[in-house]
Amino acid sequence: MSRIAPGARFLDPKVLARVADLELVARTVVEGFINGLHRSPYLGLSLDFAEHRAYMPGDDIRRIDWRLFARTDRFYVKEFEADSNADFLVLVDASRSMGFGTGEVTKLDYARVLAASLAYFAHKQRDRVGLVTFDGGVVAFVPPSAKHLDAVLHTLDRMRPGGPGALHEPLSRVAEATRRRGIVVLVSDLYEEPQQVLEAVRSLGHKGSDLIVFHVLDPAEVHFPFQEPGGYEDLETGERIPVVPEQVRDEYRRLMAEHVAALRATLGAQRIDYTLVETSTPLDQALFAYLSRRERTVRRR
Repeated sequence: MSRIAPGARFLDPKVLARVADLELVARTVVEGFINGLHRSPYLGLSLDFAEHRAYMPGDDIRRIDWRLFARTDRFYVKEFEADSNADFLVLVDASRSMGFGTGEVTKLDYARVLAASLAYFAHKQRDRVGLVTFDGGVVAFVPPSAKHLDAVLHTLDRMRPGGPGALHEPLSRVAEATRRRGIVVLVSDLYEEPQQVLEAVRSLGHKGSDLIVFHVLDPAEVHFPFQEPGGYEDLETGERIPVVPEQVRDEYRRLMAEHVAALRATLGAQRIDYTLVETSTPLDQALFAYLSRRERTVRRR
């Protein structure tokens, strides 16, 4: 997307790192990218017609069914599935590796505000919002509810990097606990093999839920700009490995590019929405680009 949402310059990661009020940040991010759209994109499941309902003051008159008015002499508006209340559940990886960051914002900081912004946006659409945080297991669970936005934001605000991460066990538990078809968003650095990621994520769609994956990485993890030889620590295991960056940089970048491409292809083949986001990208720009693309994809479907 070449067009940047208004307010982007105020929402770069360095600015977000200095703002303590998570609800304020989420609201600012959401309003920033919505202002850049001709109309709010649908985050919901589809744009298929669902039902009519009686016109209420304040409804958009463009949604009035004039043919039905001609038959009944009453005003009705068309509702679509995306307008219907849905369960919106966001799962945030709080494993040890998410605490990594080469700037002022760690991956967990970025994931926290990304999740808060999506939850705030879903709440504005009158969806029932919920949250799961996890590392090797489920750390916190806020079940989806129309009244749980504050609990979601409070839980996100208290998140800290935990132990070594794993996707299969916590996501399987979440799949067992979910009862309704809805929208499930996973935010993680995805340091597992693509097929393992797919198997873990796919369990969440067993009831026909719409699955969205945000792959959050620090720019250094993508581009490997390091220069000095030394011991580099595996943040999941704590193991230190001697590395000479100049000798491994090209191979590292190749492997990382292959990993990202494999994730995109593997998840995309199952119609799981995958997006890579670097923590250096201003959040409203990232959401503006993602939701604009998602709206076009939903329309094509």
